[in-house]
Amino acid sequence: MSLDCVTAFRDALQGAFGPLEWLPEPDAQLHRFHVPGDRSGSRNGWYVLFPDGLAAGAFGSWKAGAVHHWSSRQPTDPQEAEQVRQRIEQARRQREAEQRRRWAAAESWAARCWQGARRAEAGHPYLVAKGVKPHGLRQRGGELLVPLFHAARLVNLQRIAPDGGKRFLPGGRVTGCYCALGRIEAGRPLYLCEGWATGATLHEHSGAAVAVALNAGNLLAVGQHLRRRYPDAVLIVAGDDDRQTEGNPGRTKANHAAGLLGCGVVFPPWSGKEPLSLSDFNDLRQWREANQ
Repeated sequence: MSLDCVTAFRDALQGAFGPLEWLPEPDAQLHRFHVPGDRSGSRNGWYVLFPDGLAAGAFGSWKAGAVHHWSSRQPTDPQEAEQVRQRIEQARRQREAEQRRRWAAAESWAARCWQGARRAEAGHPYLVAKGVKPHGLRQRGGELLVPLFHAARLVNLQRIAPDGGKRFLPGGRVTGCYCALGRIEAGRPLYLCEGWATGATLHEHSGAAVAVALNAGNLLAVGQHLRRRYPDAVLIVAGDDDRQTEGNPGRTKANHAAGLLGCGVVFPPWSGKEPLSLSDFNDLRQWREANQ
């Protein structure tokens, strides 16, 4: 493969991720790399570049989820078109194998951390700041551990620092995974929300079961899983209202999920007196208690 093709492939990578100070390896193997702007030390980017025939490859980000395909030019005959198709398929198999390996490693790590952790202290600074109870969370050092389940298996943890900083285990599964509070029952409300503190607030206020998706982009995937597993529960999306964020992603994602799921959707019932910086049900409860 010519240096021009390798450089052109890097240009495509840079167009998606930003400046890169290295050249891709054209060896038909999956490589991981640090994506500019991601957390230091992470390697969420991946690529595969095939060295022979029509130059072609694929790349993407584990974090963003997007997959891009690249070739140096359009195929000129059916043989070249078939070669590109086979390479796209080979890259997909490599990517999925690496994904399964990363998930398995994170699942093992989550199990070890969870088993070795103690019950969360009610006086943990994050719980105190949010005004909620631990609800089964565990604690490892100064970090709270929020369990994420998929098909009833513990697959990942969200780690919450005393200052509220949040991180998942690197490489762990998130899409379609959730943390449940309360017992999910037929004919009873089942709230679906973004953040754990919001979920704890909803559960404490209503007594209803809550599934915490842990980010707005995961609401739909979790909702679809809940629909299949608990078809008789009354699903309600409890969205954030990111009033100061362009596009209001909390409200937009919640409405989108509820529309596709065919369920109800609720948002914090603002009175108009609250600061616009407040965005979720926990923010509202905390503000009301402080201003009674």
